[in-house]
Amino acid sequence: MHIIYSCLSVFVLAILSVYSITPFIIQLANKINFMDNPGARKIHKKATPLLGGLAVFIGFLILTLYIIFMNLHSFNLPILGYLAGAFIIVVVGIIDDRYGMNPLLKLIGQALSCFIFLYTNNLLYIFGPIYITLPLLFLWMVGLMNALNFLDNMDGIITGMAGILALGFYAFSFISKTNTLAPQANFMSLIALSFAGATFGFLPYNFNPARIFLGDAGSMFIGYFLSSMGILAGRLAVIKMNNNLFYLLPVLLLSYAIFDISLVSFTRKRDGRKISQGGKDHSTHRIDTAMQSPIITALIVYLINIVIVLVTILVFKTGSDTVLMISTALFALIFLFFGKKLDQIPILIPENQIKESIIKNEEV
Repeated sequence: MHIIYSCLSVFVLAILSVYSITPFIIQLANKINFMDNPGARKIHKKATPLLGGLAVFIGFLILTLYIIFMNLHSFNLPILGYLAGAFIIVVVGIIDDRYGMNPLLKLIGQALSCFIFLYTNNLLYIFGPIYITLPLLFLWMVGLMNALNFLDNMDGIITGMAGILALGFYAFSFISKTNTLAPQANFMSLIALSFAGATFGFLPYNFNPARIFLGDAGSMFIGYFLSSMGILAGRLAVIKMNNNLFYLLPVLLLSYAIFDISLVSFTRKRDGRKISQGGKDHSTHRIDTAMQSPIITALIVYLINIVIVLVTILVFKTGSDTVLMISTALFALIFLFFGKKLDQIPILIPENQIKESIIKNEEV
């Protein structure tokens, strides 16, 4: 019963902390002119504070320190490395939001945060030799950081989605807990609840109409959390089930983010546009065009992720690798069908991308 009250207190305090901090962050952003101005590739119509990621991170950090202070978890190398990696990615994001950043320098910052997390959590050899493991995990973590950065294009979308997925990771760690796996499961549980509470505390300010945006600092921090929790969850599942196929579980859990970046990459490449350049052609933009409501769009994305979380937990509970493979394949087919339908919805392409597309088509 003690651990239930501890987890509940962490979750509630995280919500209250970020909910209380955010108005001061909004005032700070307005005072120092840390704003996101409207543009052709953006939805909002007026300048909006752009320091939301800082509010989420501060709340998360406060509750992580609370966990340590209350002796709910020891201050060890894994948790230190986790916080250090998170701090680095938030700093990189704030610099990018404020001044813009060379893509190579941004990638170096992302890679550094990943390496610190992987090294301090003893994850450099989970797929065998380091020259195999490191590239795969870098691709996973950096890919999801950028996927969530891309998906942060409408009010409240990834904030609410991240909170739902964080609760999914908590449920996953709770189910995984055994006497031998208790330290790893407890680490995941408390981190997941701190993060879930932080995002839900921020959501009232970020939901449509948003009073503050996450910025790159917030979206990349969310990508860092989801990708790192995915690795920890995969390792936990494989150890518990003694079956390497269960590394597919985090892929299933995070399948919506993977779907969105895949849809955007495929359609832009097909149409002769730059994959890395922003635009209003994400799954969320297309759903919004069909629904004519950013609020309904956000709720649809939340519902999709709730279903994904529930299915993933049920698959894990069965302990069957056959069920896991069938579920993964089924979700892949569903997203292929969904993507085909969304691709039929008209999108607004920025003028510079239209010109590039015409030039490439003429060259062909």
